[in-house]
Amino acid sequence: MRVFANPVGSGSLWFDNLSTADGTPVAYDPQARAFLPTPPFCANRDRIGCNWIAPKEGAFCRSCAMTALAPDPTIANAIPNWAQTEAAKRWVLDNLGRWHWFRPEDPGAPPVFHLLAEGPTPVPMGHAEGVVTISVAEVDPILLTTRREALQEPYRTMIGHMRHEIAHMLWWRLSLREDFIDAFRAMFGDERIDYPAALRYHYENGPPEEWRQYYLTSYASAHPHEDWAETAAHLLHLTDIADSFVAAGLSSPQIPHSGWDPYSEPDAERLIHIAATLTIGVNHINRTMGFSDLYPFVLSNHARQKLAFVHNWLRRGALGL
Repeated sequence: MRVFANPVGSGSLWFDNLSTADGTPVAYDPQARAFLPTPPFCANRDRIGCNWIAPKEGAFCRSCAMTALAPDPTIANAIPNWAQTEAAKRWVLDNLGRWHWFRPEDPGAPPVFHLLAEGPTPVPMGHAEGVVTISVAEVDPILLTTRREALQEPYRTMIGHMRHEIAHMLWWRLSLREDFIDAFRAMFGDERIDYPAALRYHYENGPPEEWRQYYLTSYASAHPHEDWAETAAHLLHLTDIADSFVAAGLSSPQIPHSGWDPYSEPDAERLIHIAATLTIGVNHINRTMGFSDLYPFVLSNHARQKLAFVHNWLRRGALGL
């Protein structure tokens, strides 16, 4: 994620800012990729702190307009949890916008979001034909820690959820192309195998012993759909880590040149190598503060090939160039 210029003075703005350091209200324009000091602001600005520009007064921004179902406000913490969930959604949508997904120039369908609060039973999260369903309770630190331990996913975050579930939607979009499916099956396997049965087997028996040789995560081994979603999410992790590293003004011998833009990098292997190398250093910094590694993954040759495959298709963008 980039660091943005202050439109009314000196200093920088970060992606989630609602105002400048001196208190001037600002909002982010995802089309211009810049902050503006002038309305119209999103109709959700006061309710959940959305900091995006709206197309007209009283309207929702592009991101909030994709939310067809919002959480029940009578459920405890639903609104603050929703606010954090929408913030994660905006981050991921803006990442994908760098490759022209879900922007006005995208001729395909945008995702539809059902962002639900949890009552007595958990919300079944997932994707079905363009609809992404996510539990906003997943931002709660206690619930998040519990599920991290139960599912053995120490990297589980709301941004990670968004990347994973939107990746399923991207697969659905790409599957409408005649040239995608055969290439996908050659790399990931046949997605027509029984999905519920595959997940049941995974949860009952665990991943194959050699899963680390072929997959990024143990869950990716459950089914080709999950392998794609996990791989696409990790490509977005790595690309955005590299982009944020450069945007923050940090330097490394791995960075090809000043002004290098990871989202514009055409060489997938080069991008993956640079990003993975940067994570080693960032992991080391995290350890100095007693935190877990930011990116605790080892990329096998098979995983790198899958990452490169996803990069090729996502970087083409929504226009399929």
